[in-house]
Amino acid sequence: MANIEGNPAPRVRTPTGACDTHIHVYNSKYPLAPTAIGKPADASAEDYRAVMHRLGVARAVIVQPSAYGTDNRCTLAGIAALGLDKARGIAVVDDKVPERVLQDLTVGGMRGARLHMLPGGAIPWEMADAVAACVQAVGWHVQLQLDGRLLPEREAQIRSWPGRLVIDHVGKFLEPVPPDHAAFHCLLRLVDSGRVWVKLSAPYEVSKAGPPLYDDVGRLAKVLVKAAPERMLWASNWPHPSVREKPDDAMLLDLLLAWAPDEAIRRCILVDNPAELYGF
Repeated sequence: MANIEGNPAPRVRTPTGACDTHIHVYNSKYPLAPTAIGKPADASAEDYRAVMHRLGVARAVIVQPSAYGTDNRCTLAGIAALGLDKARGIAVVDDKVPERVLQDLTVGGMRGARLHMLPGGAIPWEMADAVAACVQAVGWHVQLQLDGRLLPEREAQIRSWPGRLVIDHVGKFLEPVPPDHAAFHCLLRLVDSGRVWVKLSAPYEVSKAGPPLYDDVGRLAKVLVKAAPERMLWASNWPHPSVREKPDDAMLLDLLLAWAPDEAIRRCILVDNPAELYGF
């Protein structure tokens, strides 16, 4: 990864204990899953330390990339490299995973099961209910990424899952929708359930408005922050594997100045909410 020393710091003053709740690590020594799409470039926990320093972030959640399927070794190694005082992880497991394996993954820092319902994902919708149920034995939540426009047709299934649920990337509406759209209303209903959290992250993946403010995604983020600031999370999505032209991580953090202009709410999003959800 490129050395980012000397790049300007964000305008946001990150409070002590701030957490980036969605990054990935990659190492070519680990085999790609049969479901993987493309070959990601290496990006290590050591590379990410420079990002943490620049952003003033103390903690991170390493999310198992779709590239490695249910082989969680690279993510576990990344958590170990940063240390359990600074890192947690989200694993990918199938419906046959033994409870002893879930317990071992928990000891290694894992706190949730990822359901990536887009091309390259290892777990199909038909298996999702069983995965959501089995990980309750170790107190995990489910982390869901899908095209948010499909939320209404999946709402009943999602509501049937026990425990807590985290929805990625402001709902990840692959075609950005207005706040009065039925699919966004569905997301708000899920948030209103009191057990659904949302990551304010990766607007660049779907935005048609573009930087610096990604206004089409930003207007959704602002509504979500107003609806449930106590269950919003921030993430960089470093190293931005889905795009060739990488966004500036400091700029992504500074979006919180527009999305959550109140400093106390930003502290909730950056510190208190992830500490509660991930057990820091």
